[in-house]
Amino acid sequence: MRKKAAGTGRQRRNRNAAKPRRGTRDGVAFPRPFTVRRSRVQGRGGFALRWIARGERIVEYVGERIPPAVADARYDDEAGRRHHTFLFSVDKKTVIDAAVDGNEARFINHSCDPNCEAVDRRGRIFIEAIRDIAPGEELAYDYNFELDEAITPALLRRYPCRCGAEGCRGTILVLKGAEARRLKAKLAKAKRRRASVAQPEPGVRPSKRPRRKRSPKTAKQAT
Repeated sequence: MRKKAAGTGRQRRNRNAAKPRRGTRDGVAFPRPFTVRRSRVQGRGGFALRWIARGERIVEYVGERIPPAVADARYDDEAGRRHHTFLFSVDKKTVIDAAVDGNEARFINHSCDPNCEAVDRRGRIFIEAIRDIAPGEELAYDYNFELDEAITPALLRRYPCRCGAEGCRGTILVLKGAEARRLKAKLAKAKRRRASVAQPEPGVRPSKRPRRKRSPKTAKQAT
């Protein structure tokens, strides 16, 4: 069953995207304001090299443009060990395969509390900042990954999210209707449980004691 969005994100259409300005090439920041390195979220990620202002066009998502049928034949999510995230669905006829002639944009990870978004500008996809981003901060946008089938627990495990945001939905998939309501209630319950654990009742001492450090003398004798 073919996916509605073939990979990294469903873009937001914006005809009023920022116009080219100084320090840019075709409206994209130049030199590139981020670098790629290991990420705690997943694999490699993009990290800001300088302050990035809200609304700044950071990078264009590029790669080979192919029909969805070719993308489905090229990458089989069911047969692979994990889902493929280098594909970006532009529309019903076009998918960008960033694994072929792509750039560093393909390494920008997903987050349920993102600082960037994907914007469609006349069929070209750009990653733009939706708030000010500090140097060293990881760039991320919501992939909004859609499937044309019912969301099952197995699919949630196959498409996980480890962004660590407080409101993380636990998956890069788009959840709608009853699924979204159930997840919202689950997150609210977990938040209340964390709050109750963080604030013990007055007069109740924690049961776990801190581990005692050995003195240098004891440590020397032990060796």
